[in-house]
Order: sequence, then C-alpha cells, then structure tokens
Amino acid sequence: MFAKCTIISAVDADTILPCTLAAKIKGKKLVFDAHEYFTEVPELHNRYAIKNIWQTMLKTCIPMTDACYTVGPKLAEIFTNLYGKNFDVIYNMPIKKTVESTGIKKDIILYQGDLNIGRGIEQTITAMQNINAELWIVGDGLLKERIITLITELNLSAKVKLLGKVTPDKLHEITQQAKIGINLLNDVSLSYRYSIANKFFDYVQAGIPSVCANFEEYQTLNKQYEVGVLCDDTVDNIQAAIEHLLTDVLYYQKLVDNCKQAANYWHWETQEKLLVSIYNNVVHG
Repeated sequence: MFAKCTIISAVDADTILPCTLAAKIKGKKLVFDAHEYFTEVPELHNRYAIKNIWQTMLKTCIPMTDACYTVGPKLAEIFTNLYGKNFDVIYNMPIKKTVESTGIKKDIILYQGDLNIGRGIEQTITAMQNINAELWIVGDGLLKERIITLITELNLSAKVKLLGKVTPDKLHEITQQAKIGINLLNDVSLSYRYSIANKFFDYVQAGIPSVCANFEEYQTLNKQYEVGVLCDDTVDNIQAAIEHLLTDVLYYQKLVDNCKQAANYWHWETQEKLLVSIYNNVVHG
C-alpha cells in the first residue's frame, strides 16, 4: 500500500478488489490481467451464490480500470461484452527458442505440465496399449499416484516413462526429442473451453506437432498455421490422432514445417511489445 508506483496491476479476480481500493486511495492507474474465465472455473460449478458475489465484484471493479487484457480472443470478446470495458489479447507464449537438429526421431509422444484430472493423461496412457511408441510424461501433480497405478495395471512400464519435474531449459531439450505433443483438456467448464495452454506454443517452439483439444481457440490458431490434430479426449480419438501423425509421413512433415513457420510469430517477443504498449498508453494517455 505504501510502496511508490505509477500503475497498480490486478492479476485475476481474486486480486482486483484490493487493487481497485489501493488505486482509488493512492490515485493510481489500474490495469487488470485476466488469466482465465474466473467465474466459470469448475470449482464454482453449481455454487451460484458464491459465483454471483464474484460476478458482482468484477462488474463493479472492471469499469474502474484504465486497461484490461486477457489470454485469448474469445475471452476478450466475452469480457468486453460482459463488463463494458475493452479487453486486449496477450497470449501466454514462450520466448523464441532455437530448435536443435536431433536427427531421426524415435516414436516418442510427450505430455508436459501438471498431472491433474481432466488433462487427457489417463486416456492417453490407456490409448498407448495399442500404439507402437513411447509416452514420456514430464511434470508432477495430484494425479501422479493414480498414473503410476494405471501404468502398472495396463502393463505399460516399458512404454510409459515418468520423468518428473525438470527445468525449463531441460524441458525444451526433452520436447525436441519427441515426435508428438499432447495438449488435451476435458470440456467441463467455459473456463477450460476458452483457455489456451502454454504447452500448445511450447510444442510449436520445439518444432513438434500436437494432439490438441478440439476447442474454439485452438481451431482458430490451427487455421492460421496447421500445427496439430484436434480431437476430443476419448481413448479412441486420441489413439486415432496419434496413429495418424505416426503413420502419415507426408502429413506429419507438413505439420512440422508449419510449426517452424509459426514459431517465427508465436513467441513472447511479439506479445511483449503489445504488453508494453498497453502500459505505455495507460501512463501517457
């Protein structure tokens, strides 16, 4: 409260009220960074009273901001209409990476990220029973013990490898060794449906196509550069998408080439310029 600043930035709904109060008391500019559709997260499903409290607070605070931005075009459209305040788009893209030549790749499928329910991890493991390839899982989370049990039950220890947590540089190195990335999400909420996972762009920066959730934002991005196969998160659909990429050599190479093209544009350096311009406009009008 007593630190010197020019702008107060609220990150997501759980900080906007204190940030709004601080901005008003100190006479400072206020910027809102919405990482997700907070009132539509699964945790608030059927909790109507609590959801209404959050919604009322957002409808009160957001019109008081000097600028707002979010992670994708669909959320920007929804928030602009809902709160009567323009939302810009800043994608959560990684910094531009160098792709090292790894020669002929083994058939490795990669999942990177939190090991949580609803990410298509269990379905992908189950699909591996009928896929002649390895699945590498990088990350940690609440689902880890269940994943270990499932691997044992399906007798997939020779195919499915748990690599645990790694540093960002090591993750990029590992990702380049894979042929296919996994980016799936259960369509259980509007927050999930309109999200764009960081790993989507990580796979592009590593030059590997992905099997991706068939959501509107990914459909739009995939029309710009076809970098993946979109599918629903059922075992059969996941298996079919993976096998398509593993067996159709020409199609796979087309997607690899598209990843290389997209990597020249889908990186943080492009988004950084947009973000700086938002804050400059707030400061200088």
